[in-house]
Formats: sequence, structure tokens, C-alpha cells
Amino acid sequence: MRKDLQSGFDRHVLDIDPANVTRRIEESLRDRIGKHLHRRGAVVGVSGGVDSAVCVALATRALGPERVVALLMPEHDSSPDSTPRGRALCETLGIEYHLEDIGAVLEALGCYRRRDEAIRQVFPEFGVGHRSKITVADNLLDENRLNYFNLTIESPSGDRRKKRMPLEVYLGVVAATNMKQRTRKLLEYYHAERRNYAVVGTPNRLEYELGFFVRGGDGLADIKPIAHLYKTQVYALARHLDVPADICGQVPCTDTYSLPQTQEEFYFALPFEKADLLLYAFLHDVPESQAAQALDLTPDQVGRVYRDIVAKRRTAAQLHQPAMLVEGGE
Repeated sequence: MRKDLQSGFDRHVLDIDPANVTRRIEESLRDRIGKHLHRRGAVVGVSGGVDSAVCVALATRALGPERVVALLMPEHDSSPDSTPRGRALCETLGIEYHLEDIGAVLEALGCYRRRDEAIRQVFPEFGVGHRSKITVADNLLDENRLNYFNLTIESPSGDRRKKRMPLEVYLGVVAATNMKQRTRKLLEYYHAERRNYAVVGTPNRLEYELGFFVRGGDGLADIKPIAHLYKTQVYALARHLDVPADICGQVPCTDTYSLPQTQEEFYFALPFEKADLLLYAFLHDVPESQAAQALDLTPDQVGRVYRDIVAKRRTAAQLHQPAMLVEGGE
């Protein structure tokens, strides 16, 4: 870790020169896709969010619009606004795109049925017309706690109920829901392999470092052009790249559960601006007292976030780990 940056930590530590960063990423994409991966172009899953928008814009600038293919992959729980946003972006960039509605595939796999069966262990009345989401325990800054998750459901009449999830229910809901990311990745590799293209992954550094991805799903890719950039920096690139305002203005969300759900309430338990700065401070050994002073927090609050980062990075390390080989000697 770089202790030399401690003295310079403040709210502007993540400021970047977007033009320079864009140029370096474009050069790297051309070099690594062509010379290292020996691929002719790139496939990008476009969700309508800022991360995938920046990635597909960078790939288009680096390789040319004729060598980039975007996939729009909605399902039954997707926001009705995400696909139109993605389609408009692709048309602005002048790239080929394909609509692959994965809802029927997920039904055949039992994604929705398995999820609903798990939910009914907590809410037996959950059924047709109900909506749901998972939220991580809040008050990260002000309470010493272990992470746990709540399940919220909404009835067809609009009544909402929330309960803490037993571990087996949480695991069942997440295991079923992760089929969505893995199905999308299957389609990305289908389109990539038939063209000899590379699959571009879209995680930013906050997601990459803290394990906000699905192993074998959105965590799988041939190249990840923004995994070194914090979410704050991705938004700066988006503005520089003239990503449409309706994408730049979106609060980061999962677009995975049937009830609207932000990334903050699902996983990070902090607004991304604070999470970015505190992750940076942690990675650069900024003392709790110094980070607290710069961010108008208390040292205890920073300490709680640092401990949460340690726990999430432990999960991320397991997600990043390649398959273990068993060695048996004669």
C-alpha cells in the first residue's frame, strides 16, 4: 500500500483528467484485444447503467463501431426503462446491437420459481403479483454490527412488509437470482465466439474490490477496462464521453429484483461517493482519524467502514480465486 498519499487525502483525491484516462484505456484496449487476446473486436452487455455505457463507449472509440457488438438482455424483473436507455446509447454510438430477452430461459431454468419458493419460507403468502427485493442492514456508520439481509415484499395492493432473512432463505434467493447474470454471460460468449471477439467486463473498482459480482456471471470476462476506476471516476468519464444524461443521472441500481433497489441498499450500505473515498483511504493506509476529518465523519464511523471493507474483500478474494487444483503424487 502507498503510505506516501496519506498526507494528501481529501475529498478531491479521486479527481482525474478524463481525456488522459480515456486515451490510455483506448490504447490498452487496442493492444490487449488485438495483440494479447488475438480477437477481432468486442462484445459488451449493455444494461442501461453508467458502467456498461462507459465500457461500450470506450470500446467503440478504441476499435471502431464496426468491431463492437452490444447485447441488451432484459428479463421479467428488469426496469422498463433500462432497455430503451441501452438501445438509444447503441444507436448514438452507431454500433450493432441485439436484443436477447432472457425471461423465457430463466423460466425454463426455474429461476423465478426457485426464488419464490425460498421467499415463501418467510412470507407464505408471496405469489403472483407480488414483488420483492433484498436489502443489507443499514446504519453501517453508526452501529457495530455484522452484515445481515432483510427481505422486503410488496403485495399487489401495494402493502409492504420486511423481515430479516434466515441464512438458508438468503442463500436460496441469491442462488436463484444469480442465474440471471450467468445466463447473460453465456449469451455474451456465444456472440463473441462466433465472431472471434473478446467479452468486455464492466465492473468498476468499488465492485471489483468488494465482491459485488457473480462468479461465472458478471465477474467473468476477457478484459475489464474500468476495474481500476472508482465509481466516481466512471461518472467523470461518462460525462467526458457524452454518455446520455438519462444514464449519467441514474442512481446506481441492481436492476435485478422486481422492486426498485439501489446498490447502496443491496450491498454497499453507503452512497457510492463515500464508499469510493473510504475504500481509497483504506487501500492507502489513511488513518481513521485523518479520513474522518476529511469526510466529516468520526473515527469510529470510519473504523466501522474499514472493518466492513475487510469483510467484503475477504469475500471478493474467494470470488476472484481460480479453480483449485488437487495434486496427488504417486
